Amino acid sequence: MDMSDAVIVKSTRLKSVVWNDFDRIKKGDSCIAVCRHCKKKLSGSSTSGTSHLRNHLIRCQRRANLPQIYTARDKKEGVLTIANFDQEQKTDEVINLVNIRFEQGQTKDDISNYGSSNFNQTRSRFDLARMIILHGYPLSMVEQVGFRVFVKNLQPFFELVTSEGVEADCMEIYAKEKQKVSEVLDKLPGKISLTADMWASFGGSEFLSLTAHYIDESWQLNKKILSFIMVDSSHTEDMLSEIIIRSLMDWDIDRKLFSMTFDSFSTNDNIALKIRDRQSQNKFLYCNGQLFDVRCAANVINMMVQDTLEALGEMTAKIRGSIRYVKSLQAIQSKFDEIAQEVGIQVERCIGLDNPLQWNSTYAMVEIALEYRAVFALLQENDPVYTMCPSDIEWDRATVITTYLKHFVEMTNAFTRFKSPTANLYFHEICSLYEQLKEWCKNPDDYFSSLAFKMRSKFEEYWQRCSLGLAVAAVLDPRFKMKLVEFNYAQIFGSVAPGRISDVHDCVKELYDEHSISLASLDQGLAWQVGGGPRMPSSGRDSRDRLTGFDTYLQETTQSEGLKSDLDKYLEEPLFPRNAPGFDVLNWWKVHTPRYPILSMMARNVLGMPMSKASLDSAFNTRGRVLDRDWSSLKPATIQALMCAQDWIRSELES
Repeated sequence: MDMSDAVIVKSTRLKSVVWNDFDRIKKGDSCIAVCRHCKKKLSGSSTSGTSHLRNHLIRCQRRANLPQIYTARDKKEGVLTIANFDQEQKTDEVINLVNIRFEQGQTKDDISNYGSSNFNQTRSRFDLARMIILHGYPLSMVEQVGFRVFVKNLQPFFELVTSEGVEADCMEIYAKEKQKVSEVLDKLPGKISLTADMWASFGGSEFLSLTAHYIDESWQLNKKILSFIMVDSSHTEDMLSEIIIRSLMDWDIDRKLFSMTFDSFSTNDNIALKIRDRQSQNKFLYCNGQLFDVRCAANVINMMVQDTLEALGEMTAKIRGSIRYVKSLQAIQSKFDEIAQEVGIQVERCIGLDNPLQWNSTYAMVEIALEYRAVFALLQENDPVYTMCPSDIEWDRATVITTYLKHFVEMTNAFTRFKSPTANLYFHEICSLYEQLKEWCKNPDDYFSSLAFKMRSKFEEYWQRCSLGLAVAAVLDPRFKMKLVEFNYAQIFGSVAPGRISDVHDCVKELYDEHSISLASLDQGLAWQVGGGPRMPSSGRDSRDRLTGFDTYLQETTQSEGLKSDLDKYLEEPLFPRNAPGFDVLNWWKVHTPRYPILSMMARNVLGMPMSKASLDSAFNTRGRVLDRDWSSLKPATIQALMCAQDWIRSELES
């Protein structure tokens, strides 16, 4: 086409954003649109519209290779004005945000289709909200200048949202995710156990977190935060128990509750008792609630650790002061190192201050300082300014007490080394601690024996509540069964051990019988296992049935076998090798469910009991859990939505 007499038309009537990428050329009576990127010529007539031009821009290869950042050619004509961060841009320069104006009658979807064939405003908004939930970002980030410029340069067609808008999106995500979690809980084949945790916020408020623990149909141990409720310090134990019960009913899991795990505080005693009594009255608990009230194993260790650190007292302060003095000047550090070489101290670890909020850090500080005991003593002799070296008695006491702390560190590491620890993993560790406390109480030095008796008193309160549940869980480990209970109880209780062992066996038997009844009510096809043999139908039998004799023969020949329950067979069979590589107790029960249908149902409920609430990041924490500063300022309903949704989304990503 001869374009020699063509004229570029500049008209204020060309409002569509597509004309940022096309020149409208008039030749005679016809108009042509020429792509500024590939120079392709398309119809530019006003009667042709702009849809074909938008479609071309989506397919235009030369345009696709350009950065997707649009600028106005003329301030009057421009639709988009975009500010870019330049590497040399000074921080005090004014930042002009993107300003998008839609022409009348033009929809957001039209612009989206023009800018990107895949862009979806609604999906992008929810992606933003999910990102904020997942990573714990402040809601206000969507109104920060840097974020808004970044988003607009990345995708100019994204309609920016306010903090109120993203809060509403987060609430909608929470509602949808809650429905999904509710459906999962409703379809569970077994029971649910709960843990209760208290959180503090920067505003001084307290929150009660309830987390569900359960083993799903694939025999995977799961946990999900169900409620994150603000509570008032004026709330009584009755009020707190009612809050928990209401939460159970809100989720419709009150009939599914198997156990609850609390911290070892006296205020939790009545709360647990009231919930247990309510559940027992409704016949919702097994063994009349004997296994219901569980106390966190890591928490009772933390309580004993605090007794130990309190016994160190001034000794810890002296060690901190000594380390600060050595680290205060390079000359003092050099003198300290020189003395260490002279006395032949060859320690790879260097002295350093602890984090007082992490008790394992305090243990490590004291343990390392003990290795430099002689160096600190010589430094005090040669440096008149340094006067805070611990005495020989203090060093000797610290030496013994660190052995206590070492034992607690090892136990806590054992509890937290598994991401999803099952209940069978705790019994032997707890029994070992019981034996160790008895030995510490025999120390002839009153300083150590009084500390040991103080710790033992706390431990025995825990033991009275939890030992039965710990033992039952150990019995359901095919590597140990009753043998580990017999071994440990003989060590702990001596001549009275047989009675304690019998108590455990009786509880296992009672729990099994109750599960037998539950399973029979759910599946009539398994009723013969509960009753001890196949049952003849009482009515409806075909009078011409020629196999009635066979039924009698079958009943007689299988009667002795039918008298053996799942539990009897399980306990009589040999133990699974203890050191078998890659052993997974849940996978074992998954494989053996057909052989032990009733016992596997019981194992699913018992092994899912959380014997400890502590995770690796909180197990050594001395101040408790604290809510993020930004989220602390939000409304209680929003905080609950964010905390729950964050937990659910993270669980989904991990799985």
